[in-house]
Amino acid sequence: MNTASNAVKTGLFTLFVPLVVALWIPQRMIANGQAGGAVPALWRMLGVLLFSLGAAGYFWCAALFVGAQGTPAPIFPTRKTVSTGLYRINRNPMYSSVLAVVFGQALFYRSVRVTEYGAFLAICFHLFVVFYEERDLRARFNGEYEEFCRQVPRWIPRLPRSADR
Repeated sequence: MNTASNAVKTGLFTLFVPLVVALWIPQRMIANGQAGGAVPALWRMLGVLLFSLGAAGYFWCAALFVGAQGTPAPIFPTRKTVSTGLYRINRNPMYSSVLAVVFGQALFYRSVRVTEYGAFLAICFHLFVVFYEERDLRARFNGEYEEFCRQVPRWIPRLPRSADR
């Protein structure tokens, strides 16, 4: 597979999965009257910041997958473990980034329903990671993935130790 092909596949995956999950569904909830009342400016700014960090994080990670000769889509996986960039501080930054986009919208619009949706997504992501993705990565990358798991936490970001930098 070449880089251009992986970039196109990553772009298509992004259009059909993360953008639907992180943007389209929350926006439908908000459009259907699921937003709260007046939103203080601080909440809106925090929402924009969280949304922006999540979007930037997602696209950074997507680029890392293309560089690793694959895509984020499970049907077109990478050929090697992605362990650079945000993957140095969190094993699942793409999922975390999608959640940041969702919770950013929940803050911006003061939407309890979008917050509940984000919590539901977090549970789904965790179950998918634990019961499918990690097993698959262990089988494909064996000791390399095991070492990655020892060095990098699953969800709560941690700066790399000085020896890891």
